[in-house]
Amino acid sequence: MAYVAIDSDERMEEGPEGLQFQSFLGTDARTANQGTNASRGAWFISDGPSKNAGFWTLDYYQPYFDVDTQTVLRRCYTTLLPRSPHYLSAHLTPSADLYGPFWTLTTLIFALFVCSSLASSIAAYLSHPDAPAAVLEYDFGLLSIATAVVYSYGLGVPVLLWLALRYLGVGEWSVVEAVALWGYGQFVWIPVSVICVVPVPIVRWVLVGIAFGISGWYLVANVYPILATADAKPVRLIIILLAVLHAAVALSFKVLFFSYYVVKEVGPADPLP
Repeated sequence: MAYVAIDSDERMEEGPEGLQFQSFLGTDARTANQGTNASRGAWFISDGPSKNAGFWTLDYYQPYFDVDTQTVLRRCYTTLLPRSPHYLSAHLTPSADLYGPFWTLTTLIFALFVCSSLASSIAAYLSHPDAPAAVLEYDFGLLSIATAVVYSYGLGVPVLLWLALRYLGVGEWSVVEAVALWGYGQFVWIPVSVICVVPVPIVRWVLVGIAFGISGWYLVANVYPILATADAKPVRLIIILLAVLHAAVALSFKVLFFSYYVVKEVGPADPLP
């Protein structure tokens, strides 16, 4: 058997004292990650909550509010397109957010309140044009009603639906996706609230009907495929309950906020006295 002699390296003889270690997990790594995220610009959306933060902390929910304005606006107006039945996969990517739904619902609340007050003042002026100009008065009771109705329907209903489907074994979506789906779906009511200031009963009913049809189709087209994944066929009947509830909310918007008419009605009579 042959042996080969190998000269030892002087660096090997230095022992542990001659070794130098450099860490890549400290400040340099964090700086590199921050630079990567900054290079993505405003289009960067986090995939989910921070793993190191508890759900009771603000850091846990921060990724759901990390979304740019252009993405929010795109997700809003695409709900008006009946050709987008797969809204979750087509538009809520790479992840759903809570920023857009929250401000959509909040804007709807103030739109209902302000436009309803304006419609009341216009009706009062047209009813008594010779009367001295009255100061615009706000009924803050309507603001409380709008807040209760909009937040209960836009936030409470999707959360309850998600819990019910989880109990029934249907887990095709997350609670954030459910809230985002419902929140963005109420966007159509904001322009309708503004146009309903027009004191013409038939115009208001047509606008409410259009908004009900657009938002209703949007919800049914995106919720029913999730219900269809359940093993129990009766679960699909939940869509009927959701449709009835949606119709009740649409009717409440019309009756509670836009039932102000002049003494001499403009246009055809209101079908509901």
